[in-house]
Amino acid sequence: MEPQSTPDTSEIIRTHGLSGRLGEILIRENMITPTQLDQALEHQQQHGGRLGSSVVKLGFLTADGITAVLSRQYGIPSVDLEYFNADPSVIRLIPMETALKYQVIPLTRVGSSLTLAMADPANVYAMDDIKFRTGLNIEPVVASEVSVAEAIKKNYGSIEEQERKKEIEGLVSFIEDGQTEGVEVEAADESALNLAALERAAEEAPVVKLVNYILKDAVERGASDIHLEPYEKEYRVRYRIDGVLQNVMQPPLKLRDAMISRIKIMAKLDISEKRLPQDGRIMIRMVHNNRKKQLDFRLSVLPTLHGEKIVMRLLDKENLHLDMAQLGFEKESLEKFQQAIFKPYGMVLVTGPTGSGKTNTLYSSIAQLNKPDINIITAEDPVEFQLAGINQVQMKEQIGLNFAAALRSFLRQDPNIIMVGEIRDFETAEIAIKAALTGHLVLSTLHTNDAPSTISRLMNMGIEPFLVATSVHLICAQRLARRICPSCKVEEKVRHQVLVDAGFTPEEAKSLKVYRGDGCPSCNSRGYKGRVGLYEVLEVTDELRELILVGASALELRKKAVEQGMITLRRSGLLKVAVGITTLEEVIRETVL
Repeated sequence: MEPQSTPDTSEIIRTHGLSGRLGEILIRENMITPTQLDQALEHQQQHGGRLGSSVVKLGFLTADGITAVLSRQYGIPSVDLEYFNADPSVIRLIPMETALKYQVIPLTRVGSSLTLAMADPANVYAMDDIKFRTGLNIEPVVASEVSVAEAIKKNYGSIEEQERKKEIEGLVSFIEDGQTEGVEVEAADESALNLAALERAAEEAPVVKLVNYILKDAVERGASDIHLEPYEKEYRVRYRIDGVLQNVMQPPLKLRDAMISRIKIMAKLDISEKRLPQDGRIMIRMVHNNRKKQLDFRLSVLPTLHGEKIVMRLLDKENLHLDMAQLGFEKESLEKFQQAIFKPYGMVLVTGPTGSGKTNTLYSSIAQLNKPDINIITAEDPVEFQLAGINQVQMKEQIGLNFAAALRSFLRQDPNIIMVGEIRDFETAEIAIKAALTGHLVLSTLHTNDAPSTISRLMNMGIEPFLVATSVHLICAQRLARRICPSCKVEEKVRHQVLVDAGFTPEEAKSLKVYRGDGCPSCNSRGYKGRVGLYEVLEVTDELRELILVGASALELRKKAVEQGMITLRRSGLLKVAVGITTLEEVIRETVL
């Protein structure tokens, strides 16, 4: 008697797959009722996608339940892709377009066999196509549709990312394939560089093309900053998108000096000076979303151990939101803020770390106050955006034009409103406070962690408590949190105690729905798109003035302000979590209880 041979897995699926539709299988296994199948088919017809996805979304079965049924039906193993790290060389065997088309992900390759995770193991055409493309025998395993989609996103990235990678790889290969004759610059010794060769290299077409690509790509991705960082064995380019730095590319190290020189030439800086920090600006015109736009890059060059690091801050006037209602203020906080800026005199301070949106808040305030019968003068370092009808003054420390000197001159210019970019020292603070006490509205910024500690900071600078108490009308502390991408927003299960520990009351936590971004092409699989402000607005009332006069601590001021209804930074963030604007992780990252 001949021994029975084990049938090939592909043959099992060929025999049973096409006739054993998922719906029939689930009914045969008593997993769902015919009525539920009709409902799932109707849902699939209305919303698209696969039948399994509709069954899961309607709550009839879990994704793992469907995977287990398919595994039994076709006699093939199931796999949990969440804990599986695929080999990049195996992933490259199947293009992203094919993986998306068939909802498959390659896992491992052993000899001439390729193990393939499939959401639909009955799809014979998918296996035939992939076998033809790779020349390998296909060994299918079954995985849930959701986990396959997550694995594709994790291992391939978004389609846009793939296109960008191809473009970058094309540029780099163009540069490395001998197309850059004369680009690599070598010095006769460490201390001297051939400036003529450096200038020639900076004007080479590939270098110009690569630098232009970086500037254009940063705009298209919505970056706020570009970092070009030299290290001993690599040259790294990163973008800050929605407040978080992301690696973008690593150009060949030999292009470092040529790229730095190209950017310095664009900013009209001295390419021979490599020992001292330099600052400059680059103005470019480009077509974005079928519209011509002018962009301003603020440039900072810093000498480091392995060369000059360049950071470019992108100043795009179209991203400047001058409508205060859109910034993220709570209704009560916005009312207090607007009452303070419409007073005829006094001081309004905006505080927070670098990159927290202070400038945007100040510009929004000035835009509201800007009328033909009002004289507004600003002292800025640097002037980030040019506003019509505002007298803006750029600081120049090297010739003695600092904030204090500008402020003295402003008082002789018959101003109604004065904006000081930043109060850094006693002299600037003293003049600003005297201006606020003599009939001028003064707007300025400070670097402090929250609103109450700003009072202590001014007194630590040497300002008398009675001057602080009488001049300061309002302090606004702020942070920026990333917004959940609206295209992939999904509900997230968070334990009750975690919500209470974050600052929600037990009653709020019971009925609260928390959301997160699942990741999609619209947000480059990040789950976040754009940012929203968190605001802590401290109105200096008569009770708070009395506490300031007796030298109360920041803690005592904070306690009294909260009693009077101040919304703290953490509370502002939690309110935005409650309405699904941002995530709990973002609020915890940016604020403290």
